[in-house]
Amino acid sequence: MAKLKIITGENAPILRVECKAVKKFDASLKKFVKDMKDTMFAANGLGIAAPQVNKDMRVFLVTLDIKTKNERVVAMVNPVLSSLSKEKEMGEEGCLSLPGLYGQVSRHKKIEVEFFDVEGNRQMLALKGLNARVVQHENDHINGVLFIDRMKEDAENIVL
Repeated sequence: MAKLKIITGENAPILRVECKAVKKFDASLKKFVKDMKDTMFAANGLGIAAPQVNKDMRVFLVTLDIKTKNERVVAMVNPVLSSLSKEKEMGEEGCLSLPGLYGQVSRHKKIEVEFFDVEGNRQMLALKGLNARVVQHENDHINGVLFIDRMKEDAENIVL
């Protein structure tokens, strides 16, 4: 079990980078994804993105269908959110890179995400609720956005 170092702090440069697309689907990618999974489990996270372990790559892992018989970890390489519902909902989020910090964030209730698996096969998932939230959170990471940025956006949109 290889555990990677999690980068913390909102000003860590790697957490503010729009990550580069993965071009090679090889053994090193598979090993990296396995190491990310080990790291995520060791930290009790629902998801983890490559920049959180100091890699400039468009890769993240998410735990879907948490606490059900269908619970599984999915690796998403070069993901694209291809559809976002107009309807949004607030929910609490935290982050392995911002330990001890939690806040309410507005996210799209339903999404469709297109991505490649570690073998290079194109995939698509339609997700809602917590599954959609976790994917949006991790997708933000590979675009240099943290959940606290979304909280600030939400606060700026409140009309008094």
